[in-house]
Amino acid sequence: MLIGQNYNPDVLNCLANLSSDEVFTPPKLVNEMLDMLPPELFMDSSTTFLDPVCKTGVFLREIAKRLDKGLETELHDRQERIDHIFSKQLYGMAITELTALLSRRSVYCSKTANGKYSVCETFDNTQGNIRFKRMEHTWENGRCVFCGANQENYERDETLETHAYEFIHTELPEETFNMKFDVIVGNPPYQLSDGGFGRSASPIYHKFVQQAKKLNPRYLTMIIPSRWFAGGKGLNDFRAEMLNDDHIRKLVDFEDATECFPGVDIAGGICYFLWERDTAGPCKVVNMHNGTEATATRKLNEFKTFIRHSQAVPIIRKVLLKKEKSMSEQVSSRKPFGLPTNARPMKSGDIKLRWNNGEGLYDRNKIQIGLEIIDDWKVITSKVSYDHAGQPDKNGMRKVLSIVDILPPGTICTETYIVADVFNDKNSAENLASYLRTKFLRFLVSQLSFSQDITKDRFSFVPVLDMMHRWTDEMLFKRYGLTEEEINFIESKIRPMEPNDE
Repeated sequence: MLIGQNYNPDVLNCLANLSSDEVFTPPKLVNEMLDMLPPELFMDSSTTFLDPVCKTGVFLREIAKRLDKGLETELHDRQERIDHIFSKQLYGMAITELTALLSRRSVYCSKTANGKYSVCETFDNTQGNIRFKRMEHTWENGRCVFCGANQENYERDETLETHAYEFIHTELPEETFNMKFDVIVGNPPYQLSDGGFGRSASPIYHKFVQQAKKLNPRYLTMIIPSRWFAGGKGLNDFRAEMLNDDHIRKLVDFEDATECFPGVDIAGGICYFLWERDTAGPCKVVNMHNGTEATATRKLNEFKTFIRHSQAVPIIRKVLLKKEKSMSEQVSSRKPFGLPTNARPMKSGDIKLRWNNGEGLYDRNKIQIGLEIIDDWKVITSKVSYDHAGQPDKNGMRKVLSIVDILPPGTICTETYIVADVFNDKNSAENLASYLRTKFLRFLVSQLSFSQDITKDRFSFVPVLDMMHRWTDEMLFKRYGLTEEEINFIESKIRPMEPNDE
């Protein structure tokens, strides 16, 4: 009895997620996003809201609570007020038939809008303003022209979900409700399997953002993965579009997605933003970690990729000011010797092969790529980051590179590794290996690393230096004129890495 009197949990805090890509949004997070909107929107009976990706209906439910309070002075009768809010102001598009029922239950208190227990008395149909329409993909050359889904994976019969989301499977999204919206909110699906090797998947969340902008609302706020900052297949155009859009007035970024979605692992973190149609200017950037925040107002497009930490921006500026050659120009691409990860040593051979479990003999004549560097000293690092999914540990620190090693002449490697550079002498190779282990270098690499992959592009901010010298962090901090505060920031973000520390 005491439990019933004192404990009344919100059921939407207790639901299991559909998947790691279709994540239910906690009410607390929804309200943090809604707090970015002007309060007067919830005091205006003409304001219209759309959630084009309803899963639980939590966005519409929390908006309804605010409107119910905000319209008290305008619409005194409670039932009249509720009927007006649900029939004239709140609209949703569910992503599946199941989530349509769940959303209506959350918003109307009934899985059917005109049901016996519905709190809204004006609807004469079961869907109300929270609609679900089964859509089919439009195939062309084995791919959907709207979302890029693989036909082999997603051409399904009526018993299975198509994952052809209505909002983005049309060229005329405005015709769904035939009206203009002041505010569009939501948490879109993040990715779809693309039929590639293993669990390969392509991002899809950006298509919902782009489609929402086509409706030209006064305000747009969505929560999406942060991978668009610097990585993600097929996101180059979207990244450029977002960084150059000065209507994005606030961006809240979580390095660790579990701070938003407990128990959900989202590589690279999660972010939400506020886009305003009628104002433009620098963006307020908020970086969150362990409940603390760092805030700065800056332009998003200062660099080709977005720099997550505002404290890192002046450090990068000082490095780039010297206009030194970028290390990304010398780091190898994948498969430096043309050998995949599953390549293994042979029974005999005249060179050695380094793979993820050791070394063994290999036939030089079987190598067609990288022949010119086989007999050089090669400095390698693992193509997989030390940090899980590129995320910091509980203290907000990263190690970034998992392995730094030297391959002597006559040794090659699989694509488990990338080659940082090659030399004629061992001393220079040792100096580069030492350089790679510095916190300074790994900090610069981390600014572009939002997944577990370490590629040549991650080294874009790293300057090429004379490897006749053994560089230390102290020397590098002095060379680039870093302040004590900037040094302390690097120290707070990067873990030590000693030789043979793998």
